[in-house]
Amino acid sequence: MRDVEVAAAAARAAAAVLTGLREEGRLTGRALGDAGDAAAQAAIARVLAEQRPDDAVFSEEAVDDRRRLTADRVWIVDPLDGTREYGEAPRPDWAVHVALWRAGELPAAAVALPALGEVLVTDPAPVVPPPGGGRPRIAVSRSRPPAVAATAAAALDAELVPMGSAGWKVTAVVRGEADAYVHAGGMYQWDSAAPVAVARAAGLTAVRLDGSALAYNGPDAWLPDLLVCRPELADRLLAAVRPGSQPLT
Repeated sequence: MRDVEVAAAAARAAAAVLTGLREEGRLTGRALGDAGDAAAQAAIARVLAEQRPDDAVFSEEAVDDRRRLTADRVWIVDPLDGTREYGEAPRPDWAVHVALWRAGELPAAAVALPALGEVLVTDPAPVVPPPGGGRPRIAVSRSRPPAVAATAAAALDAELVPMGSAGWKVTAVVRGEADAYVHAGGMYQWDSAAPVAVARAAGLTAVRLDGSALAYNGPDAWLPDLLVCRPELADRLLAAVRPGSQPLT
């Protein structure tokens, strides 16, 4: 199996157990989310252990094995991105992330969107639909939208669209349901590695809010901010959200 096929197989395995657990109806809320986290982690670990037993794994739901910092190949995994949304059935806005890090790059990744029955991968890359023609739409957190998103919206006369998990918001841009995703206030590397890889493969811009490159498999799992957008909007958005900058008109 190619690396992207391994990523997709792992994401599908987690999606299947998550969907089954939710459909059973025995658990709800936090209990369902906790059970989902554990079950999805186990499903992904089984696939990676079978297909890539020598690779390191950096997962939200596992102890951080610091050997990953000197490993040649590291799988960055979020078994259930959007645990809260998953626990609020029938909310659809949650995802499964599986990405391969190698030599500072993310050459293969898959994002499962179980509520849609879809798995987006880096190869073949998704085709981003053309712009809708109306006001730009900026995806933001439904629970804690950052102030910088309002600044970006003002610069573009854009609409803010609240959504659930980070993976769902990034893939909303990939799927043409949003034109950008602006995030500040921090997240973890596994929250965005796989969605960013898929977005980049699809030709979208994915950078820090200051325009610098996103770095993964670092010693600190924290990632301060993120911008994913259509490339034609990148300059205007970055001008609006860079610290101390003035929006372009």
